[in-house]
Amino acid sequence: MAQKAAKQQAARNTSILNRTHLISLAVNALFLLLRLILFRASSTRATYLLYGLLSAPAFAVEFWFERIGRPTIGLNGELKKAGEDLEAKGLTEYMWDVLYWTLGCTVIATIFGDKAWWGWIVVPLYSIWLAWTTFGGLREGMAGMAGPTNSGEVGNGLASNRQKKLEKRDGQRMQYR
Repeated sequence: MAQKAAKQQAARNTSILNRTHLISLAVNALFLLLRLILFRASSTRATYLLYGLLSAPAFAVEFWFERIGRPTIGLNGELKKAGEDLEAKGLTEYMWDVLYWTLGCTVIATIFGDKAWWGWIVVPLYSIWLAWTTFGGLREGMAGMAGPTNSGEVGNGLASNRQKKLEKRDGQRMQYR
């Protein structure tokens, strides 16, 4: 049964990678062809510099996906490795977002010109927002593990019965370090 799951994973990865490469090829070829033929007058060195600089993350992500996701097949046709799951949550999902957003910005820049590359600023802003919400959620989740603080949480029902009796008898509060 495990071999069946590995074969399905390999087929799914192969399909995803081939589709991604074809979309990327079409978008980048469209950009270069239209910029070199139709919009030649508005194309400058800066156009191609921006294209290369802002498309580099998409090329890097695509290369990374190819490296980790492509199944490995042995000499006898046997599946050696199915590749990592390209539909996984977390970092893989974020890398897909970067890839598709970059391709979208490339299409928009093809049609509307160099000012459309400003749309790429969404990627780092999204990264900051994602990190902030993740850190905030972790901070709130870990707050309960710290125990009571010196700000009076002991008197709010979080103290043990022994601590309450000692406070009644002596009139002193327990000191926590």
